[in-house]
Amino acid sequence: MSDSSLLAGMDLHRLSRIADHLETNYLSPGKLPCAVTLVARRGQVVWQQAQGLMDVERARPATSDTLFRIYSMTKPVTSIALMQLYEQGRFLLDDPVHKYIPSWRDLQVYQSGIHPSFVTRPPARAMTIRDLLTHQAGLSYGFSCRTNIDAAYRQLKLDGHSGLTLESLIDELSRLPLEFSPGSAWNYSLATDVCGYLVQLLSGMPLDDYFAKNIFRPLGMQDTFFTVPGDKLPRFAACYQHQPGDTFSLQDDPQTSHFAKRHGYLSGGGGLISTIGDYYRFAQALASGGELDGARIIGRKTLEFMRLNHLPNGTDLPSVSVGGFSETPYDGSGFGLGFAVKTDIAKSQTIGSVGEYGWGGMAGTTFFIDPVEDLLVVFMTQLIPSSSYMIRQELRALVYAALVD
Repeated sequence: MSDSSLLAGMDLHRLSRIADHLETNYLSPGKLPCAVTLVARRGQVVWQQAQGLMDVERARPATSDTLFRIYSMTKPVTSIALMQLYEQGRFLLDDPVHKYIPSWRDLQVYQSGIHPSFVTRPPARAMTIRDLLTHQAGLSYGFSCRTNIDAAYRQLKLDGHSGLTLESLIDELSRLPLEFSPGSAWNYSLATDVCGYLVQLLSGMPLDDYFAKNIFRPLGMQDTFFTVPGDKLPRFAACYQHQPGDTFSLQDDPQTSHFAKRHGYLSGGGGLISTIGDYYRFAQALASGGELDGARIIGRKTLEFMRLNHLPNGTDLPSVSVGGFSETPYDGSGFGLGFAVKTDIAKSQTIGSVGEYGWGGMAGTTFFIDPVEDLLVVFMTQLIPSSSYMIRQELRALVYAALVD
């Protein structure tokens, strides 16, 4: 093999299989509108390709600067923001949340009943900030469609953009019971939106301004925001919904999307728009120990702490999860402060390394960082739900197959 086909210890011929696989199995058959993929190793982009149409109705091809709804890939950004404030001594992880949100002092745990007539009991202990960062707070999501708590979230439109603000979200949640006593289980939830509220509260800045000043501008991320600016709208992808028969239909038109209008709900759990290049800069800062091109966004030891498995007794997600929804395969994965963390490779049934961390979004976007191999991958598409196909696991097989040294 000639050295020209190797870059950062990766075989470029083997990486090109990614594009072939996506084209043959997803794009040509009409299962997926578009795919933009980036593979980086040892601090450099090794392989990147944009395929398909970012807007099928308008026949606009996906490009490297297409703007995507990254949904829950917002969560690691919010978690880093909150931990920046931790580094400044603004709070401790075992602080009770009600120290900062007094209306949450008397939160109760669900026993029975439907909204608004719940029967509740006191929690075994108060919710802490670490519970929020690790989704062990007892909160939920309306779209989980699993419990009477979820139903109340849907009734009150707590997942949506219907005039909700972070302040009104916190107010509504103060009157609803928790799914379980904090720290006793894991449930994917609005907890990271609450982390976003704490960032605003502790910093005295709106969440969008805080992100811009402390993360986006330092890292040179010019295309990441809660609202798509008018002059960037032509680069904004359409979003699609998976349909029976492996087809898809338009879910959110970029021209009329609420992401294209100013709105009051700055969702730290799922509100950001970004490009693959911008998210790569964020991920590369993490892969480099918290710093990129001289701009440090988080301390090395803080990030090491965030990448640990914070689930009780080092268990994995299936052992403690009560909800069926997540943006990562459960088996062999624990959870840190804002990311899933791989703990058991064989159990996960996907190639990787212990300590690999990352997360995904509802519309199929994903990223992961492998510190052992100094490898990171970012993948963007726009198809809801993310579980429609097993692309994330297939992508791992294709990427790791290209490692040569």
